[in-house]
Amino acid sequence: MHHIPETGFLRLYQIVGDPSKNIPAVIPVSRSTWLAGVKSGRFPPPIKLSPRTTAWRVEDIIKLVETVGDAK
Repeated sequence: MHHIPETGFLRLYQIVGDPSKNIPAVIPVSRSTWLAGVKSGRFPPPIKLSPRTTAWRVEDIIKLVETVGDAK
């Protein structure tokens, strides 16, 4: 698994990756798939840190990775 902090927040590009910035994906899906999954409830809801800043709790992303890993 990629190195992510134990607590804090992750921005969308840190979750789905950004090849132009050489940032690997934690969850290997596209941005639109991630946002559709958030809307449907498949992925955790975001937290608004400011009017233009949205992030996800690291704890929620770790839990998602663990549950997906357990399903295999």
